[in-house]
Amino acid sequence: MLDIRQLQYFVAVAEEEHVGRAAERLHISQSPLSRQIAQLEDKLGLTLFERNAQRIRLTRDGRTFLAETQAFLTHGNRLEALARRLGRGDEGGLCIGYIENAMHSGVLPDGLRALRLSRPAVHVALYNMHSAEQVEGLRQRSLDIALLCEPPLPGDPDLDCAQVLSDPMLLAMPETHALASKETLTPEDLAGQEWIAVLHKESALKHDHFVAACARAGFTPDIRMEATEPLTALGLVAAGLGMAMIQHSLRQHAPAGVVLRGLPWFNYRTPLWAAWHKVNLRPLVGIFRATLLAQAGVDSAAAEA
Repeated sequence: MLDIRQLQYFVAVAEEEHVGRAAERLHISQSPLSRQIAQLEDKLGLTLFERNAQRIRLTRDGRTFLAETQAFLTHGNRLEALARRLGRGDEGGLCIGYIENAMHSGVLPDGLRALRLSRPAVHVALYNMHSAEQVEGLRQRSLDIALLCEPPLPGDPDLDCAQVLSDPMLLAMPETHALASKETLTPEDLAGQEWIAVLHKESALKHDHFVAACARAGFTPDIRMEATEPLTALGLVAAGLGMAMIQHSLRQHAPAGVVLRGLPWFNYRTPLWAAWHKVNLRPLVGIFRATLLAQAGVDSAAAEA
């Protein structure tokens, strides 16, 4: 294996064509420098310099070796600089799993925007996956960060998490609906209305939780249609096919023909969790995690405690 220091010495002597000047440049004595060059030649089995009393010059083979050595050292310097940038989290890649609500709510786009402003060289790969698949991806280290509808189980030996969104619900109804002009709605107003339910792909339990929340609020939804995605439900509402509950963060996606109303007495919320592996091997992962938690107003140190 070649000695990097000997290669650096060789380049200095070759460029100066004088051992004394090269020694001054390297801040060493001439004798150790000459000895290092001789050892390099012995190791290579190659004569690098023609020597006489006046000067030292590269042989033809020495000139060829010099060009390759300079390229090698330049690449080595680039590798060192790259490693330092990776160590600071200025470069590298992130693999992020997410559910659709992470995108619709703005949590993920806002986090990526903040990351891009401070670290434009970072490469990000996004994977739309079920929460269970994301959890497995974190365990297998194929994902760096996961954005989930439900957190890992308490006391998980491998994973940590923090809630980054608790999204209240809005009532969406057709603008032609009899209740559309009413500013304040009561549970009695919603009883007996035709509903479009969002049957989450993540878990059928979410549908049950929604129906239970309606019952606690004082009405039972008459569900006539089910959609697997809230934007689909909004499209059905716009078509006049019923009313639906959607996340507050989706209000800007409501199409024409849809009226939205807040219901202060309806306490059902849609959570979003960020999860990560407890053993953080890469600074960039910690930086993006801190960005997400800061957006949510969560203390990073408390989340990791």
